[in-house]
Amino acid sequence: MKKGFWYFVAGLILLIAGAAWWFLATAGERDRPVISAGEDSAAIGMQKVLAIEFSDQGTGLSLTEIVITQDNRPRIVSSTAYPEKGVRQKTVSVTVDAAALKLKDGTAELTLTAVDHSLWKNRQSVTLPVTIDLMPPQISQLNPISHINPGGAAVVVYRLSEPAARTGVLAGDEFYPGYPVTLSGRAVHVAFFALPMEAAKDSPPLRIMSRDRAGNETVSAIPALILKRKFRGDKMVLSDNFLGRKMPEFQAAIPSLRGKTLLETFVHVNTVLREENSATIRDACRQSEPRQLWQGAFGRMKNAAPMALYGDRRTYLYDGKEVGESVHTGVDLASLAKAPIEAANSGVVRFAGPLGIYGSTVIIDHGLGLASLYAHLSAVNVDPGRSVNKGDVIGTSGETGLAGGDHLHFSVLLNGRFVDPREWWDPHWIQDNVTKKMEAGV
Repeated sequence: MKKGFWYFVAGLILLIAGAAWWFLATAGERDRPVISAGEDSAAIGMQKVLAIEFSDQGTGLSLTEIVITQDNRPRIVSSTAYPEKGVRQKTVSVTVDAAALKLKDGTAELTLTAVDHSLWKNRQSVTLPVTIDLMPPQISQLNPISHINPGGAAVVVYRLSEPAARTGVLAGDEFYPGYPVTLSGRAVHVAFFALPMEAAKDSPPLRIMSRDRAGNETVSAIPALILKRKFRGDKMVLSDNFLGRKMPEFQAAIPSLRGKTLLETFVHVNTVLREENSATIRDACRQSEPRQLWQGAFGRMKNAAPMALYGDRRTYLYDGKEVGESVHTGVDLASLAKAPIEAANSGVVRFAGPLGIYGSTVIIDHGLGLASLYAHLSAVNVDPGRSVNKGDVIGTSGETGLAGGDHLHFSVLLNGRFVDPREWWDPHWIQDNVTKKMEAGV
């Protein structure tokens, strides 16, 4: 009798404990929601986008609210109710329109509030100091008009009235970051940018942009004369010998190509793999030192004849039919088989290894967004992260990747976009288009 009674008591205790645990874990939870604003909310401009993260891992959010208070007057920026339980995380993104809210330059408070669905309606409220900054940054260009070749490179030097959260050059939709540097003791920004091969007069528009911490943005047109230029076109006949010699290499490296015909493999390599390789190159080139690592004209492979030029438009033919196109992104140089390949200028190795159509490849970062690429190598002598000097041997020429014979494919890039390498081999071009521009900023 006593034993049964104590079993009953123990069961009742467990039942009560379980019910209490369930209640505290659901409707009766006491944990308050969590709010994360981030450093980006410390300053608010004319049209600032705020992204605030609210979360509650218990019953979920029932209300989120964003309020800005200035001169003791609260302005509700966002107030959202969540009738259904279970919304455990929500990023509220809202544009603060300073004019509509009648905000003015000075200090204010940002109050963030979240309420959960528990029985107690747990509330979390965070108040943060913010600066209202309605003055957009001012851009002072320090260079005269630029003469730029389609497919070529250019540089601008400019000063800003305040520190920038993001600044650089927009060439159409392409963004090239501006780097803060000191020239003869003066703080300026330098931005190298590429002009697309298809560029024509006034197209694409070239602009310097600067956005401050408050989200205010200024754009300044770059005075430039876009020169006329034509690129070569070439038809390349794909032989069975070439396909039979090169395509099995790609089939072995890419399992999805096994069982495909040689021509199907080529089409995939020339389209899908080419684009994947371009993405890898862009990623590697964006790891650029915020300072200039190179000096003077870039070196050219010794005793080498050019086989293909930058900008050559290729049409591939097989059995008399067009099977693909490509644009050549560098200059092909041929000398002796397995010739030593030297670094064209000083920098840091960002990539070294196999790279699809480019074969064994080395990419060197020269700082400020400028990089050089060496492809189709038979051997690579450097590793990523290594510093190299101009003239250091980094590998030997070869025919790896989509190459028909032993040669070096040499490219120059700005923020991952290819430009004509021949400009960078020319000391007069560098003096007129880079050195003088930098000196003008002093």
